[in-house]
Amino acid sequence: MKILVIEDEPKTGDYLRQGLAEAGFVVDLARDGHDGLHLALTEAYDLAILDVMLPSIDGWQVLQGIRKAGKEIPVLFLTAKDSIEDRVKGLETGADDYLVKPFAFAELLARVRTLLRRGRSNKESEVLRAADLELDLIRRRVTRSGKKIDLTAKEFALLELFLRRQGEVLPRSLIASQVWDMNFDSDTNVIEVAIRRLRAKVDDGFECTLIHTVRGMGYVLESQE
Repeated sequence: MKILVIEDEPKTGDYLRQGLAEAGFVVDLARDGHDGLHLALTEAYDLAILDVMLPSIDGWQVLQGIRKAGKEIPVLFLTAKDSIEDRVKGLETGADDYLVKPFAFAELLARVRTLLRRGRSNKESEVLRAADLELDLIRRRVTRSGKKIDLTAKEFALLELFLRRQGEVLPRSLIASQVWDMNFDSDTNVIEVAIRRLRAKVDDGFECTLIHTVRGMGYVLESQE
């Protein structure tokens, strides 16, 4: 799942990006209102976390721009403004939830998952599937043939990417940018190591292999029975 964070305070923005990434989400971070609105309108996100007080244009204007464009992604306002009037304004403008700074990351994460569950209830399944493999996006749970598979946050994000684009050969550069938020470095074997570990958990001991190497091109998840 992909989340947009629009936050101009450097420490808070970096804290959110790191925490959400460690929880298994793909995160884009914008430092001002104009950049945040541009990303919200040109990229596909499952949720946006939006500060009110931003450079260039404020959070109210960003949210109005998102809703005016017909984007229905869930929006969580994150701000130091805690008056009843501000909360009401945020909800009336089209926000889905409102969290006041300072906040506990555990509470923010719980609210994020609640909004994602609510936002997807009528749009798409919360479970991604391939053959007998199932990945539950909300409960962060993976099973194969009914057997639970324990994954790290990065392994979960990697498997989610494969399942969302199953049958498509994914080059290492795309995997690096989507899962690790970095440019591909041919001198590093981090992707190969991660995929090897994921295969050991997902494929070893099962008759049907799902994750395959396409020599010279990348990797693909598909059932080749």
